[in-house]
Amino acid sequence: METLTRREFLKRSLSLGCGFLLSQYMIPSLIEAAIRERKGIKVARYWIKIDEETVQCLLCPRKCILMNGVRSFCRVREPYKGTLYTLVYQTPCAVHVDPIEKKPIFHMLPGSKAFSIATAGCNLRCKFCQNWQISQSPPEKTENYYLPCEEVVNLALKYKCASIAYTYSEPTVFYEYMLDTQKIARSKGLKGIYVTAGYINPEPARELSHYIDAANVDLKGFNEKYLREVCAQELEPLLETLKLLKREGVWVEVTNLIVPTLNDDMDMIRKMCAWIKENMGDETPLHFSRFWPMYKLKNLPPTPVSTLEKARAIAMEVGLKFVYIGNVPGHKGNNTYCPRCHRILIQRIGYQILQNNLKEGKCKYCGYPIPGVWE
Repeated sequence: METLTRREFLKRSLSLGCGFLLSQYMIPSLIEAAIRERKGIKVARYWIKIDEETVQCLLCPRKCILMNGVRSFCRVREPYKGTLYTLVYQTPCAVHVDPIEKKPIFHMLPGSKAFSIATAGCNLRCKFCQNWQISQSPPEKTENYYLPCEEVVNLALKYKCASIAYTYSEPTVFYEYMLDTQKIARSKGLKGIYVTAGYINPEPARELSHYIDAANVDLKGFNEKYLREVCAQELEPLLETLKLLKREGVWVEVTNLIVPTLNDDMDMIRKMCAWIKENMGDETPLHFSRFWPMYKLKNLPPTPVSTLEKARAIAMEVGLKFVYIGNVPGHKGNNTYCPRCHRILIQRIGYQILQNNLKEGKCKYCGYPIPGVWE
């Protein structure tokens, strides 16, 4: 590795968007206090030490180069005396019991409950984020709970949840908390759901895939310019994550939020659907989700339902068998249909299941096997 001065490292890190500078006196004291109290902090996974004061995080494609007083791009990882720490370990800022359909996961345990947790922080900057109050905040700015991994599992069992969902913000940034919790959860028979934008490096994604059962991955767009300008994301690492999770046996569903005037080009949507079919398989569920004006895109209108319907029709023309319309309660695109006999298998209104016509994972009418996790 080339030799750089501390000043050159700092300049390069910030110029690449790898982190941001915080008060030199505040952050070391925050870490010192957390170390003393043993709450909210843990030595991070996936990083290398460059020198006594400089580290490089290898969790996501940003590969932030960090020194004392410089916080990672995701706002929740910080070095101290040559060691990288996560600052959100066992300290979620959001804890809820949700229907599994809210994730959205439509092909796993329909009608079941998912115990959902999130911490502050995100390694993207989506201008349409619906949870921006927590995803775009450092942990000092959110109301956090001390909730150890074992207690997350105990609460999920107490509330009769079939799974734990790591969701709302971006679970990649609380990787250690998610991984340690899910190891315990799996031993107790609870399934794990990774609700993510997929911006993670292959090695941590591969390790995580051994413990989770399902993932909903936001494929926010199929255009590099859009992803960079609206989400601060690169496309290729996301596509690699999708392929990796599929290879490792994780049940994967894909969500595409259609934002009017920005990523609603139907030719691009057709290319995206063709990529999904070729690389993920024609039975991969695809959810086209309706955009609602919020955060930094309040100037745009909600996605017309007709746009969502066009996208769904294109996906089905391409050959995808399970294509859904999200954020439009009561629309027929909420339902699961049998690819062979075309009858309704699972009827939904919002997150409520009205009827379930699956029998042992097959259409009860014609016996067609429906892919998913049904028990």
